Amino acid sequence: MDLLAGLNSQQQQALSAGLGPVLVLAGPGSGKTRVLTHRIAYLVGHLAVRPYNILAVTFTNKAAREMESRVEELLGSRPNGLWLGTFHSVCARILRREADKLPFDNNFVIFDDDDQRGLVKRAIRDLDLDEKQYRPHTVHNSISRAKNELILADDFPVQTYRDEVVQRVFARYQELLLTSNAVDFDDLLLWTAMLLEENEEVRQKYARRFEHVLVDEFQDTNMAQYTLLKHLASFHNNIFVVGDVDQSIYRWRGADYRNVIRFENDYPDAQVILLEQNYRSTQTILDAAMAVIDRNPNRTAKSLFTDRAGGEKIELQELFDGREEGTFIVNTIATNVQLEGREPGEYAVMYRTNAQSRQIEEAFLQANLPYKLVGAQRFYGRREVKDVLAYLRLVHNPNDEASLGRVINTPTRRIGAKTQAALRTLAVNENISMGTALLNLAKGDKSDYIGAFSKGAGQALAVFGQMLAGWREKVVEVSPLKLMDAILSDIDYQHYLDDGTEEGVDRWENVLELRRLAAEYNERGLGEFLEELALVSDQDTVDADANVPTLLTLHAAKGLEFPVVIITGLEDGTLPHIRSFDDPEGMAEERRLFYVGITRAKDKLYMTHAQNRSSYGYQEPTDPSRFLEDIPDELVEGGNAARVTGRPKVSEQAYDWDSPAYQSAEILQPSYKAGMRVLHPTWDEGMVLNSRIEDGDEVVDVFFKDLGQKTLIASLAQLEIIDA
Repeated sequence: MDLLAGLNSQQQQALSAGLGPVLVLAGPGSGKTRVLTHRIAYLVGHLAVRPYNILAVTFTNKAAREMESRVEELLGSRPNGLWLGTFHSVCARILRREADKLPFDNNFVIFDDDDQRGLVKRAIRDLDLDEKQYRPHTVHNSISRAKNELILADDFPVQTYRDEVVQRVFARYQELLLTSNAVDFDDLLLWTAMLLEENEEVRQKYARRFEHVLVDEFQDTNMAQYTLLKHLASFHNNIFVVGDVDQSIYRWRGADYRNVIRFENDYPDAQVILLEQNYRSTQTILDAAMAVIDRNPNRTAKSLFTDRAGGEKIELQELFDGREEGTFIVNTIATNVQLEGREPGEYAVMYRTNAQSRQIEEAFLQANLPYKLVGAQRFYGRREVKDVLAYLRLVHNPNDEASLGRVINTPTRRIGAKTQAALRTLAVNENISMGTALLNLAKGDKSDYIGAFSKGAGQALAVFGQMLAGWREKVVEVSPLKLMDAILSDIDYQHYLDDGTEEGVDRWENVLELRRLAAEYNERGLGEFLEELALVSDQDTVDADANVPTLLTLHAAKGLEFPVVIITGLEDGTLPHIRSFDDPEGMAEERRLFYVGITRAKDKLYMTHAQNRSSYGYQEPTDPSRFLEDIPDELVEGGNAARVTGRPKVSEQAYDWDSPAYQSAEILQPSYKAGMRVLHPTWDEGMVLNSRIEDGDEVVDVFFKDLGQKTLIASLAQLEIIDA
């Protein structure tokens, strides 16, 4: 097929660019995915490059699947041998292949966020440090930032006593990871970059193989990713990167837009191509976006244009407070669905921080209207799903002590904390993992172990060890689904979950959904199943088929688009965030974040700000976001003339939503569940005892170690869930 057909002149230039380094600066909605996929097809179909010699990397599984599907469609057949995936999946693949050169085995497991925080907590406890003084979340962030800069514990910069403590925790954390034959997300990049840096043979192996390296969302790469890309492209020097400095919004997790500048410095002969024609938004929306972003320094100016001239003006709405803002949002969507014929799923409500969703959710709940919340309690973060995955991970890798700790007494089998501590001591003394000690107990050939436990505890451990040994025998014979079914049956997990309550039924249904996912890996094996699930991002879990409004943060909105977008909370201190006021780089990123939000909209954009916001239970006056001043008056209409008051009074008769999806959609239940561990900004950690909805507010009973039980209004308490 003619790969140039249907492409504009800039896209054609990028598609057919010659050999050597190429930098494509692609504005939002400019068809960068189309350019990347056509470029791959061009290499294979016109330049006769074997798919085996091409590597293409992106940031989400969703984007990788879309690219792979498009390439296959363009070529008319599957490009066998092509390496196309996320940075993390590609690195995991390399590490498993080269594990004999690394300090872990090729059946390593990938620890998720909860596992990582738990391991940092254990490292802090092992070093007899105070968790209140050195909060695990903060310490883990420091460790993650260091790894993104290719810094290991021995090289961690120490300038203060706190730095020294972080270095010690870092070192212990890495020891615990290796003991569990595990890596975290940052390790996937770190170990791969270091392997390519230090091992000439391995570097040449992959650099010679990959004649062409293509990179999506290049502005979101960190130093580790930039380094490994340079190594992978070091032999043929054919590196084709697509990105947009103006959409670099992940500085907080290590992304560095300056990699675009580094690329131009490291490859002075690189072709630089601009993609400026937008295929998504109206010109009104693009003009507003450019007015905001043009004030940022250190960028290549672009002039975004579209065939969709004009377009509706942006509606700016000032509300009294957050409750009134939620009312306005719900009434706007409901009215437009009824009067303009739009579908509910065409709407997205975006905000700067997750905490802002609470009052918007309350408005939907009060109106009895469903919605979907992106990045909240993800499917893979639910307790029952994590339990089952922990069993599978333990079978795959018995050295995984995080998974063992989660399931050894779930369901209860008389293996309490004292017995687990004794098992850990035995393992340390024998210089083996706890899982290996369990398997030895199961064999019965270590009679000297029995003295380490009481009779009942030793028997309980041996029984569990025998189950683990039995599952490990099955893993080489059966599919992930059959293995999962064997585990669920052996531990009678359905009976454990289904306690006769609606919540118990829901939890078991989540397990059945996990079974459905496992069935898709019958031909691919347990290792691949666990790896892909470990690398799932929030965007990968977005249900594109649910015809309900989407609520999400501006960070989560990257890469998505919606016919109608409502950006809320546009006040100084919220967007831009107060932390950026004395940080020029931070302020520039806040401006980029607003730009990303604006350019998600296709047809219509609403923006709201409140005169007052609740802070620690008190209403405080606010100022409109300074970014609003940058948008020309002729692009905006509204203000506070259309203010609404009171709570929404929406009935089925008032808003007759005929959409079948609305008839069957589920209304969100309380966010906090009994047993959750939460973090309060003043009272530190606590455990949720109960949660309920009262008069449109979620009320939570929380037990704090030093204060006892407190009853809090969730929307005001600023609680952070740290362990679901």
